[in-house]
Amino acid sequence: MPHHWTARVISPGPCGPPPAEGPRSAALLRHEFTVRAAVRSARLLVTALGVYELELNGTVVGDQVLAPGWTSYRHRHRYQSFDVTALLREGRNAWGAHLADGWYRGLLGFNGGTRDIYGRHTGLLAELRIEYADGSADTVGTGHGWRWSPGPVLAAGLYEGEEYDARRERTAFGEAGFDDSAWQPVEILEFDTGALFPADSPPVRRIEHRAPVAVTTSPTGRTILDFGQNLVGRLRIRVRGEAGRTVTLRHAEVLEDGDLCTRPLRHATATDRYVLRGDPAGEEWEPRFTFHGFRYADVEGWPGPLDPADVTAVVLHSDLPRTGWFSCSDASLNRLHQNVVWGMRGNIVDVPTDCPQRDERLGWTGDVQVFAPTAAFLYDVRDFLRSWLRDLAADQSDDERGVPPVFSPDIPVITPVSLPPGNPPMAGWCDAAVIVPWVLYERYGDTEVLHAQYPSMRAWVDAVERLAGPARVWEGGFQFGDWLDPSAPADDPGRATTSSALVATAYFAHSARLLARTADVLGRGDDAARYHALADAVRDAFLARFHTGGGRLTEETQTAYALALCFRLLRDDAERAGAGRRLADLVAAGGHRIGTGFLGTPLVCDALTDTGHVDTAYRLLTQRSCPSWLYQVDMGATTVWERWDSLLPDGRVNPGEMTSFNHYALGAIADWMHRTVAGLAPAEPGYRRLSVWPRPGGGLTWARAEHDTPYGRAEAGWRIEGKSLFVDLLVPPGVTARVDLPGAESRAVGPGRHSFITPIPAAPR
Repeated sequence: MPHHWTARVISPGPCGPPPAEGPRSAALLRHEFTVRAAVRSARLLVTALGVYELELNGTVVGDQVLAPGWTSYRHRHRYQSFDVTALLREGRNAWGAHLADGWYRGLLGFNGGTRDIYGRHTGLLAELRIEYADGSADTVGTGHGWRWSPGPVLAAGLYEGEEYDARRERTAFGEAGFDDSAWQPVEILEFDTGALFPADSPPVRRIEHRAPVAVTTSPTGRTILDFGQNLVGRLRIRVRGEAGRTVTLRHAEVLEDGDLCTRPLRHATATDRYVLRGDPAGEEWEPRFTFHGFRYADVEGWPGPLDPADVTAVVLHSDLPRTGWFSCSDASLNRLHQNVVWGMRGNIVDVPTDCPQRDERLGWTGDVQVFAPTAAFLYDVRDFLRSWLRDLAADQSDDERGVPPVFSPDIPVITPVSLPPGNPPMAGWCDAAVIVPWVLYERYGDTEVLHAQYPSMRAWVDAVERLAGPARVWEGGFQFGDWLDPSAPADDPGRATTSSALVATAYFAHSARLLARTADVLGRGDDAARYHALADAVRDAFLARFHTGGGRLTEETQTAYALALCFRLLRDDAERAGAGRRLADLVAAGGHRIGTGFLGTPLVCDALTDTGHVDTAYRLLTQRSCPSWLYQVDMGATTVWERWDSLLPDGRVNPGEMTSFNHYALGAIADWMHRTVAGLAPAEPGYRRLSVWPRPGGGLTWARAEHDTPYGRAEAGWRIEGKSLFVDLLVPPGVTARVDLPGAESRAVGPGRHSFITPIPAAPR
């Protein structure tokens, strides 16, 4: 049942300079109330138009940051709930809040971005339900009587950073008895509480603290801190100096010529400033209302020598439980896997973003579509992605054609000239509406998400059916296609070697098939028959247009064959075998270097493995020449890059306008590492049955993976000793495993620990 709100949304008004002049200041708000007796329980409900931090009697409520997070606010506006019984006392009490723009009113998007997307005024909505020991109750909340004042945060923007003047702090403003007579009364905003819903995803928290690994002086004389890891968060400083001194902190992912390379940040200035109040005992500060993607920080204005112990990087992201681990005998592959993990951590700041550092940080659907299987192994993303899918469906409902947005929450952006305005249908991106719910079903056995998302899934497939027409081949119009194919010029990332018509038609067939299988699961027999028939028709159209016989395609690219094989578009085993041989030949002809972009990369190793070319897949994985995954590792990457060559061999940064050093899409290879290198995968939705299917190769002598399934911890590991393969596994309670080892017959085992030894098959001549 929806909560009936008695509180009102209060606002400090426009609060700050006009939008064109940059990020605006944050406000302080406060009010006092009386607790008239002993308290049995007290629950606080709170949200904001913007981002907030709330205190009761001087104690910050909760440990979340950037609350209430980002959702499609017009459709779904999250509120948090807290047990605050221990924070109240009989007599006078007070609450105080910091309130800033955040995603609600701050700058969002690329090419200059847009402000005030959701509204012109920030606001706070809070309601406190107090139950007394005698059985009576009171409700207090935001409304008339609250007052506000400008505070020490002079400017705060997610892209721009935060400017804080400690001389303007209002000590104890959130405690009873504070003199707010000079403060101004708040405005009451009209607000439809029908969009409010209780938090359904873990909040962003401070997850980790990292000290700098080096402090150096750049060739231009600037002080550079290196944290040894590209991360997402902000800096916490301890400093002592004279009042009025400004310490400036700039952030970047890489250095170029020894100084911060900020060009890839585009319009995101990523700069924090702290003005000292002059406390002789020292001061500590961490921004409240911003975050940055960085490995390096440039410090200016520090009073005296900088002690590295006085600066800490605070890692921020949604507090998802870690559920998956991988390791092997190759240190470079372990580093690659760690890069994938860190890339995911940096891109789960409340929504699954493309990148966390430049003027973008949007919930691009294509990125999460390809990465969702990896994400679901590494972390428990069930609630996180279910919440995001609800936003996606809500945004999709605004489009009468049934087309999901290419990023969600959907916002207006100033688009590049080549991208059509509005909400263009985009293969591989909009297909997230179908593929991500199916991944959650596969990994968690979650039929509820299929029920909830089914209208969205069906609307998208129906939209593509109309776009493709009777020919069932989707062509025409702008497509991202196999985005950032390594052959694409730096200034034209969509110029792929695989045609957009082939990619789009393959995705049409794949989504139609997944929708049909979803209808099967949900018992929608008529829909299942309709969409299976549609998937068959699209497959036939794909073959008629792009297949020349014997598994050969009209387009001789790694991505074309990977799509045809992984989406099961070829009719029989002979055709699949022919396509697999041709794909292996193409990879070999390319020097076992990557020839795929965003959509082909997650599939190419599976396509090779499934057709008997696992050695070729390993050679692709372990290639060190650019483009390859290990080229990035050799160039010092600590997260996965957007471009295969974001950093050029000479150490210069790629001149392309899109050059992020933290993009998880190409890290989708980790899912193949979990399932094929270590050999641990679900054989049935939700891991009710395990598939243990290791395929050693690449010169590895051991590998292992662990995953916390819905039934408990599962483990699979192997090692080579002499001419024997030793395999150990742990099967959780209530689960069975199908064990498929090279050169041995498949067998089934039940819960518990198991060990196997099998001879290593001779390599094929």
